[in-house]
Amino acid sequence: MSGSRALAFGHYQPSRVLTNADLEKMVETTDEWIRSRVGIETRRLAKPTETVADMAIQAAHSVLANAGLTGADMDMVLVATCSAKDRSPNTAARVAAAIGAGSPAAIDLNTACSGFTHAVGVADSCIRAGSARTVLVIGVEKLSDFTDWTDRSTCVLLGDGAGAVILTASEEAEVSPVLWGSVPEMGNAVRIEAPAETFAQEGQAVYRWTTTSLPGIALEVCRRAGVTPEDLGAVVLHQANLRIIESITKKLGATNAVIAKDVVESGNTSAASVPIALSKLIEKNEVKKGSPVLLFAFGGGLSYAGQIIHCP
Repeated sequence: MSGSRALAFGHYQPSRVLTNADLEKMVETTDEWIRSRVGIETRRLAKPTETVADMAIQAAHSVLANAGLTGADMDMVLVATCSAKDRSPNTAARVAAAIGAGSPAAIDLNTACSGFTHAVGVADSCIRAGSARTVLVIGVEKLSDFTDWTDRSTCVLLGDGAGAVILTASEEAEVSPVLWGSVPEMGNAVRIEAPAETFAQEGQAVYRWTTTSLPGIALEVCRRAGVTPEDLGAVVLHQANLRIIESITKKLGATNAVIAKDVVESGNTSAASVPIALSKLIEKNEVKKGSPVLLFAFGGGLSYAGQIIHCP
């Protein structure tokens, strides 16, 4: 086997919907202010008793059903999250137990908002190296646990949920090698730190960095995969801010691609945003099977990671 391919995507979102109108009653803001600056209209919030592991397990069941597989078929479980409260057992171990996986490698990975594309890169590398064959990759966050509901600049952004993909060994490599990196000197620009342990960011600095530096990196992801932006069937960026998505995709020049804009209805779900967004596009038959899709995410630590996959 020379590489990996995506078998299926799946996702889970909590039932509670928090609208901009609801936020107007909680903090000094307006629907117009939120939509004009970040493009978000609604977001989903987990129940107080609903954990990161609970949502990850739901996404795992969703993707397994879509792939026609069982937990016993997985020899690795990777979970990308920055919001799990438990240190041990990790979320991946709880998912593995819940789905009836046999004895998989069970690993949590934290690169905040870029966690899912990092995890896909790790899974693909493990498959290429022969240390795994079928890998369940999940991005999951419960950011409502870390939201300052008195801060109008951040509380309007965040949501909860989980998304997942299953990668398996393939004779034809349908997942390109990951392009990843970071800007350590700006690592504090997005953070959840003690003692406050609430989400905070340097919004203007992040906006400038994403809109000026990331389009070129996204183009390089395409170039290394041997794909032009015009070839792309879809572009799925981290769903942080609709204005950032619009700026990057315009500069990228993916004129024929469907552009994921799930941020409008889901808000920023950090590591869960890319798989949720693509899972929904696939569910709605908006992306042609086999077409190349750019996955590209960025966030805390000012880390980034991206790859091209063929849509399952």
